[in-house]
Amino acid sequence: MPADTVPAGPVQIDTEAGAAQVELDGTGSACAPRFLLVLTHGAGGSAAAPDLLTARDVAVNLGGLVARVTQPYRVRGARAPGSAVVQDAAWGEVVSALRDMVPGVPLVQGGRSNGARVACRTAVTLGARAVIALAFPLHPPRPDAPSRRDELLMARVSGAKVLVVNGERDPFGIPAAEDADRVVVVPGETHALKGHRAVIAAAIAEWLPAVL
Repeated sequence: MPADTVPAGPVQIDTEAGAAQVELDGTGSACAPRFLLVLTHGAGGSAAAPDLLTARDVAVNLGGLVARVTQPYRVRGARAPGSAVVQDAAWGEVVSALRDMVPGVPLVQGGRSNGARVACRTAVTLGARAVIALAFPLHPPRPDAPSRRDELLMARVSGAKVLVVNGERDPFGIPAAEDADRVVVVPGETHALKGHRAVIAAAIAEWLPAVL
């Protein structure tokens, strides 16, 4: 489907967990998009987080169609995602609907914090070519907290390439170099990744074309 036939602006996608809201960018060209990038927010955040907007801008400049998803639990006003099984199932429904809009193009998933976890966990099921994990929360911020490294490895086992971008001062930890295909640590940044957008953009712009 040519990009100019994809609906512009907000789109609602209904799932078993409720409605998701999707902002689409990169629909102005008459050519089919080079790839589909589907991004989502952290647990209590929004799809307008600065690092997500940075990833969107890079992907649009590379010829991608970008979908920023507000998941059903956030549309309902909840701050916590609840069951990971339910969350991942709803994510799969959203991504499948988006892929139907632009069939045949590579899928790249991504998100920040909890959204990065969802993108990693579902990469194998949805056949993602690559995952952009922003502020991946390696563990809860307490000394005895269990690691979530296995979620990163789930994506890699599926064959997806994984880029991690974390802040140097992230209290949720920073994945090791061997946990992803590339790990970029942004100096001075916290879990929020609000600043240094040029550094984040450069990391994505260098890595993404090579994995498509």
